Amino acid sequence: MQVQLLDFTTLDAQLLMMVLEWRNHSDIRRWMLHSDEISMENHMQFVKSLNNRVDKRYFLVQREDSYIGVIDFTDITKSTAEIGIYANPELRGVGEDLMRTVIKYGFSTLSVKTLIASVFADNERAKHLYEKFDFIETNQTDYNGRKMITMELKK
Repeated sequence: MQVQLLDFTTLDAQLLMMVLEWRNHSDIRRWMLHSDEISMENHMQFVKSLNNRVDKRYFLVQREDSYIGVIDFTDITKSTAEIGIYANPELRGVGEDLMRTVIKYGFSTLSVKTLIASVFADNERAKHLYEKFDFIETNQTDYNGRKMITMELKK
């Protein structure tokens, strides 16, 4: 599986619009910390803000001639990075490719020692995917009345 990472800051308007449509899709939005719909203006401001950030990286993931999803790394330090992942809502079966890409980039390119994921406890598909790649539950918290699980993968 050959994938290409397209940095959000280099995407053209059409691809930025596609990413925004995915992010605002109800099947994706329901699992986000901030589940409100995002306006194009706010999306563009966010992408522009990434130009000045060393602690955040967002990528559109392309496999061959298909855009399969988005991965992100936030709160990047020398030893850790928090990760996020969501698939193109029109595709199924791409989660493992996205997860392998996250792990490779996090450990090889960022050279962090630990990847950290936060997942709502009722998001069984995401939780199962993290467990399949040996992420271990390290904490549980409450986020706006919903149980949130922190999972980590050490290099």
